[in-house]
Amino acid sequence: MNIFKDIANAWRDTFGGRSNSVQNTLRDARAQCMLDLRREAFRLGADAVVAVRIFYSEATATGGSGGGILIVAATGTAVKLQ
Repeated sequence: MNIFKDIANAWRDTFGGRSNSVQNTLRDARAQCMLDLRREAFRLGADAVVAVRIFYSEATATGGSGGGILIVAATGTAVKLQ
């Protein structure tokens, strides 16, 4: 996200609360994943995407102490309707 959001999130981790910036970033990442699925299905000539799953993961380089990269990925099956 960026350094300022990371600092704010570290503060919330210490004292509790929900981070609107993190929630908004996750919402945007989820929307981008769905858009990418639609584009790929269109490229394949599919009419729809079914069985969509969204995965969230965090990759940290600091031994799990935060400051890592949040990964959002989506999978689904492109289908051609008859």
